Amino acid sequence: MLSLKLPRLQRIEQMPKVFHEHGILFGYRHPQSSATACILSLFQMTNETINIWTHLLPFWFFVWRFVTALYVTDIQNDSYSWPMLVYMCTSCVYPFVSSCAHTFSSMSKNARHICYFLDYGAVNLFSLGSAIAYSAYTFPDALVCTAFHDYYLALAVLNTMLSTGLSCYSRFLEIQRPRLSKLLRILAFAYPYTWDSLPIFYRLFLFPGENAGNEATLYHQKHMVMTLLATFLYSAHLPECLAPGRFDYIGHSHQLFHVCVILATHMQMEAILLDKTLRKEWLLATSKPISFPQLAGAIFLCIIFSLSNIIYFSAALYRIPEPELHKKES
Repeated sequence: MLSLKLPRLQRIEQMPKVFHEHGILFGYRHPQSSATACILSLFQMTNETINIWTHLLPFWFFVWRFVTALYVTDIQNDSYSWPMLVYMCTSCVYPFVSSCAHTFSSMSKNARHICYFLDYGAVNLFSLGSAIAYSAYTFPDALVCTAFHDYYLALAVLNTMLSTGLSCYSRFLEIQRPRLSKLLRILAFAYPYTWDSLPIFYRLFLFPGENAGNEATLYHQKHMVMTLLATFLYSAHLPECLAPGRFDYIGHSHQLFHVCVILATHMQMEAILLDKTLRKEWLLATSKPISFPQLAGAIFLCIIFSLSNIIYFSAALYRIPEPELHKKES
């Protein structure tokens, strides 16, 4: 009976241009779906179904890891573990928001943009969570308590603000200048990732001797490989660009991108937890744990400025005349 109520799917030529995905010809949901229809599509094979589930299921896995960490941590007294808890919380936020964005992105043109604005904000919050954990646990011995370490987190906050603004702005170029839009979005996420990962690059490539006996090294390497593969898949549209219509439902690049991102996060989490445990004695003797005001201030600023960007660009969707925003759709 449920199958009789599921929304009818559309072909690419039936969809407004803003909904088109490169190399995906079939399996589109109606561009003005109701919220109920969007939720029902979770149980219907569309070209978005696996995109949704490849983040929704890992969300529950990361929630389990987070709750387990909370259960064994003395939150009030163990300030050394606070950055880890912040990181694990942000690792739950981004897959949940992403799965919601993919679920409800077919409600309208503007709803699609706003859903992905929120998705970009969540990704940047996770980027900041990664920087907080790196600052607390993974910094190379030679860089701990240096000027770079002192300003690392402040610049990571600034990066999240700039990245959210640039990635949201890129959506306004999708129809008229799709290649520039894609390039700007990749740069918007590649720059914060590169900044956040500088301590890891330093450890792995400049002074690999520091990693002797540290089990986290292999996980850092795997995280880097999976992140590079995710970036490639996101930008290359493989394999669907080679055989349009053949990978509409299973196996297209965005699904593979999601899988690689989740695997990268898992590898990163394992590396951070190992660094936290193995380097605890040295770090506590050498540097002060990140204070609660520093953690709260960084997260608060990220959320406030990211939401400000999202609200500004969402309002701009309604200020810009429809023909101007989508004038190449006809």
